[in-house]
Amino acid sequence: MQIDTLILGAGAAGMMCAAHAGGRTLVIDHAKAPGEKIRISGGGRCNFTNLHCGPENFLSANPHFCKSALARYTQWDFIDLVDRHGIAWREKTLGQLFCDGSAREIIAMLRAEMERAGADLWLRTSLADLSHDGARFIATLEREGARHRVTARNLVLATGGKSIPKMGATGIAYDIARQFGLPVTETRAGLVPFTFAQGRFAALAGVSLPVRASCGAGRFDEALLFTHRGLSGPAMLQLSSYWRESEEIAIDLDPDGALLERLRAQRGASGGHRLTTELARHLPARLAAALPDLLGLSLAGNLADQGDAALTALCARLRDWRLTPAGTEGYRTAEVTLGGIDTGALDARSLRARAVPGLYAIGEAVDVTGWLGGYNFQWAWASGMAAARAIKAPA
Repeated sequence: MQIDTLILGAGAAGMMCAAHAGGRTLVIDHAKAPGEKIRISGGGRCNFTNLHCGPENFLSANPHFCKSALARYTQWDFIDLVDRHGIAWREKTLGQLFCDGSAREIIAMLRAEMERAGADLWLRTSLADLSHDGARFIATLEREGARHRVTARNLVLATGGKSIPKMGATGIAYDIARQFGLPVTETRAGLVPFTFAQGRFAALAGVSLPVRASCGAGRFDEALLFTHRGLSGPAMLQLSSYWRESEEIAIDLDPDGALLERLRAQRGASGGHRLTTELARHLPARLAAALPDLLGLSLAGNLADQGDAALTALCARLRDWRLTPAGTEGYRTAEVTLGGIDTGALDARSLRARAVPGLYAIGEAVDVTGWLGGYNFQWAWASGMAAARAIKAPA
């Protein structure tokens, strides 16, 4: 079978590209349904983009690489597409946009766009062999027990990274990239919970509070969640993308910096209460009770017993809690893969491989990783569109 474009991966980037590439396009995926990561995202409501999306919200060995694609297909463009399909949505915190209904509406929208464009989708299909004869890609596909030989002028790597292997993630895009001489940067799990010594935070499991968390160049004001295995919540997931083994992370348990003045005010009105009781008015009660063990603090006595120097020292410790994670939960629960196909091997405008005619890499397969909050989906839409435009109107 001869086609114009073969797209490996029916995820966000792959379907977006298929809907706009033109010509005879075939998308294949080994899953039984398209858009599985879309389906489970955002608690089933799909955080499909972010109002504040910009290049500064992405990590890459080349921080400038994502600028072209993001500028040429913005969050406003995708919102317009969602609106045209009548999908109701709402903004939650920090510019995050979610479907009012189900993430399946986004999948259905992309499928409808693919059908309108005449793109074909083969599910439960695997790639058995792949080569390039200098002019076209030659692929052997296995589907329903039969083998199919497909030749295509263009090949698009849209299979994502290694995150969530239970959904079939394998890192095959990296293998294919290396096959054709494209370098791949170091990959690791991103947007993933931290782990600590077993049982360290077990008594606090389920406790959540707003914090300011920092590590290296990463600094985030979001929620922290204590778990049986360690620390999670948006603040920790964000920080994990900046963290390296053996590094410290810093947590500010008083991110608005108002606790000292509040305790001073309370000292006059309710100084006879125990210090831990008064702290529990501003921090979760279980956390306030655990502070002596967590931070090595002495919280004995009543609030009235604490002078200004003691309260200042206490609040300073709460604002600079330093700890070193044992590791992360890895690809098993990671939302994204950091690293990937080296952007130095790709054209930033088209996502085309510089050295291999007709080869493209988009989405999570590329060394571009967004923050938590809809940024990675926007990169999928933008990079998929960039490749599609180049395929439809080749130079």
